[in-house]
Amino acid sequence: MSASNILIGGESFRRIREDNCYYIDKTMFLEELLSQTPPMVSLITRPRRFGKTLNMTMLQEFFDIRQDSRKLFDGLAISRNERLCGAWMNKYPSAFLSLKLIEGQNFKHALEHVAAIISGLCIEHEYLVTSPKVSESDRQDLSTLMFKKGSPALLEVSLFTLCRALHSHWGKPAILLIDEYDVPLARAEQNGYYSEMVTFIRNMLGAALKTNPSLQLAVLTGCLRIAKESIFTGLNNFKCYGISDPKFSDKFGFTSQEVDALLSDAHFSDKKDVMREWYDGYRFGLGQEIYCPWDILQYVVDLQKNPSAKPQAYWSNTSSNSIIKKFIGRTDFNTNKKFETLLSGESIEVELVESLTYDTVHSSEENLWSMLYLTGYLTKAQEEGFGDKTRLVIPNKEIRKIFIKSVRTWFTDTMKVTPREELLDAFWAGDGERFTRQLAQILLNSISFHDDHHEDFYHAVLVGLFIGCGYDVESNHEVGYGRPDIVIIDRRNARAAVIETKHSSTLKELDANVSEALRQIVEKKYDAEVREELDNVLLWGMAFFKKRCLARAER
Repeated sequence: MSASNILIGGESFRRIREDNCYYIDKTMFLEELLSQTPPMVSLITRPRRFGKTLNMTMLQEFFDIRQDSRKLFDGLAISRNERLCGAWMNKYPSAFLSLKLIEGQNFKHALEHVAAIISGLCIEHEYLVTSPKVSESDRQDLSTLMFKKGSPALLEVSLFTLCRALHSHWGKPAILLIDEYDVPLARAEQNGYYSEMVTFIRNMLGAALKTNPSLQLAVLTGCLRIAKESIFTGLNNFKCYGISDPKFSDKFGFTSQEVDALLSDAHFSDKKDVMREWYDGYRFGLGQEIYCPWDILQYVVDLQKNPSAKPQAYWSNTSSNSIIKKFIGRTDFNTNKKFETLLSGESIEVELVESLTYDTVHSSEENLWSMLYLTGYLTKAQEEGFGDKTRLVIPNKEIRKIFIKSVRTWFTDTMKVTPREELLDAFWAGDGERFTRQLAQILLNSISFHDDHHEDFYHAVLVGLFIGCGYDVESNHEVGYGRPDIVIIDRRNARAAVIETKHSSTLKELDANVSEALRQIVEKKYDAEVREELDNVLLWGMAFFKKRCLARAER
């Protein structure tokens, strides 16, 4: 198969197949779903960008009684199961809706989004409004919903009404496919109307999924398994398949074999190691290693445009990563050490809570670690945890960079509101002893990390200290015979400082490394450019060992 036609962000199975786009065959998801008597309602949870919507549109094309999908599935794995295809392909009326676009600053606005989505679904099945097989009452309700005039109560029973109308018209119970069911709840929690939205979603799903004689089966996807008592109260024949469940473990995301085949088809087999380092590492089910498909496809397309392209944090650009920032900023949880352990490439041991509610995510440390796991920021380590606890790690280089960026942002934001007068006084006075004492306290309270170059963490801390103080802060600016780490210019007071940092391997090396840093500034004339403008220039040498430091200044 040629990989020349890759559709980025393609969530329509039909479009991918009809446009002859590259498709990694996930149709055996159907066999795994249907080979045994499936539960009436299946909830499948996965992090974002792991192919949930594409798989749901594939189900829709397979089940929809209005279609002839044989050509779409021709040559794919499921087509070889003639018995299953004969029993299920295009045999049931089906309705697919995605709730991922439902948002609003208040509940009323969010309901308008719901009404628009339900309207689109009714328009898709407009034939039901005039079908003589459908009751007059249901035809009127569907017409009202189609024109977005339904009351909140009518919206709550809209899916039930649609299923009943489909059953009446086709003579077969309906299949209901609901994508990203929990997105409205996440946004409601962010905007302060969670209790209203959870009641609405509970009532809407309860009406459609509970004791509905017009329902053959339903499949839902989302990021979180919302606690049953919150949403799925009283729902029988219900099964949730989360990222810890072995079922469907390889049906969302790409396996190593699938990535290798894609790279071979795209003639980039030499990028296997890079792909593994950056985008592999997720462990679903019983240890099945999975790649994030969004990242893989993005990087392959970039390579096709430029064979020298470097991998990027594509997944991180699809979200604000606010969960990490909120977690880091919690002063009531003692999590700094665990974050440092994770950033060093090691695992932490936590007790996972896999059934959460969005309004209680931030209520405990266990819930927050669980949230990071369920949303793809952490994954299970190869080694087992002790007792009821699970060992978690950062899955790959991309996610590690997200953590580091979030830590840097948190530190910078924290320093903006932290009194720094004494530290800055010591700095501009050239008082190494007093500045060292102040800096050591900041390091003790921070979250440390180490990039490929050990000095990066300390460099980020120092830059954060001076940002927002009215100074010009230049980082790694090329002057003289090289690049000083940091140049600080205080134009109001006509003074400047040049800082060179060193990472020490032992505590005993601090003093020698400070001397080396100062010598480097002089020998490489790092201060040359700034002295052309200002007379009052301080030279600072600083050395760091873990959370210990030593600083010394010269003029």
